[in-house]
Amino acid sequence: MESPLCPPDDPGFRLIETLRWEPGQGAREAARHLARLARSARAFGIDVEGAEEVLAGVVGDAPLRLRLTVDAAGRAELTSAPYVPVPEGTVWRVGLAETRLASDDPWLQHKTTLRALYDQARADLPGWIDEMLFCNEAGALCEGTITNLFVPRDGVLLTPPQAEGLLPGILRERLIEEGRAREARIMPEDLSDGFFVGNDLRGLIKARLV
Repeated sequence: MESPLCPPDDPGFRLIETLRWEPGQGAREAARHLARLARSARAFGIDVEGAEEVLAGVVGDAPLRLRLTVDAAGRAELTSAPYVPVPEGTVWRVGLAETRLASDDPWLQHKTTLRALYDQARADLPGWIDEMLFCNEAGALCEGTITNLFVPRDGVLLTPPQAEGLLPGILRERLIEEGRAREARIMPEDLSDGFFVGNDLRGLIKARLV
């Protein structure tokens, strides 16, 4: 049996799930988010307490952005903010990061508060850039700071394999299961005809490389 990852000696360490909540529907894709949270918790040897209960307790009359966190002791907490959708017809301008990801880094598979690389990349984005994509040591594309990558080819969306080094996003998972996406190695030159970035919160967003 594989040994669990060791949570850092940091009182601020948390596992994270970000969900979209809709009146009358509740938290979208809650089962998938909770399953991913459970996988990460097992990887870190954390026993989660109360995650389903805090999600079930959300009320409101407008869409919300939920941030579910679990600390190293397994305690779940939830914060919320108004959900701001991406305007219809938006095309994100996307750049390529100079920093390379390590495809064999197990931390990339888990959404945690140890996101300094991604947070710094977003903080450093010029005003005319909406997202930054990372490549791995082989030059293959991995993921964005807050999104997964999807490239349309022959009626299907290609998305980088998890083995390239990335967070297995909930939107990505659903599109693969529905047969609308499949894994394939993607190189920067494959982006020339347009592509999408996306996550479960915002959905698919048209994008172009700048």
